[in-house]
Amino acid sequence: MADKVDRDLIKALAGLLTENNLTEIEWSEGERRVRVVRSAGPTMMAMPAGMAAAPAAAAAPAVAAKEEFGKDHPGAVTSPMVGTVYLAPEPGAKPFVEEGAQVRQGQTLLIVEAMKTMNPIPSPRAGTVRRIVIKDGSPVEYGQVLLIVE
Repeated sequence: MADKVDRDLIKALAGLLTENNLTEIEWSEGERRVRVVRSAGPTMMAMPAGMAAAPAAAAAPAVAAKEEFGKDHPGAVTSPMVGTVYLAPEPGAKPFVEEGAQVRQGQTLLIVEAMKTMNPIPSPRAGTVRRIVIKDGSPVEYGQVLLIVE
């Protein structure tokens, strides 16, 4: 069965994973199916665990911040896909929104690039941008909190 493995295809798919900040990719043709998965180790949020191990005085604010800006926060805007987040329409341009800005429902807050496609992320509600949780150009996972609109 080792003779049937298409190493060039696997290398190409692995390259797409890295290039597009994906965690997995699957290709199929007829009966053949190839799935390549990148270890989730580098994309996991290790900082909260490290903060929890800090002295008790430092642990309490870390827990409060996690609760305030977690997925369950009523104003959380999460990423609908895996990709790279950009706060402005192009490098050097003014960001779509800044902390404290008033936004209307449907207004573009930022973009997530996935597989060379720029996907605008609209505001789910009118309100004020209370916190931008992510940094420009950083990779994001599906469901990751991007910003808070209240």
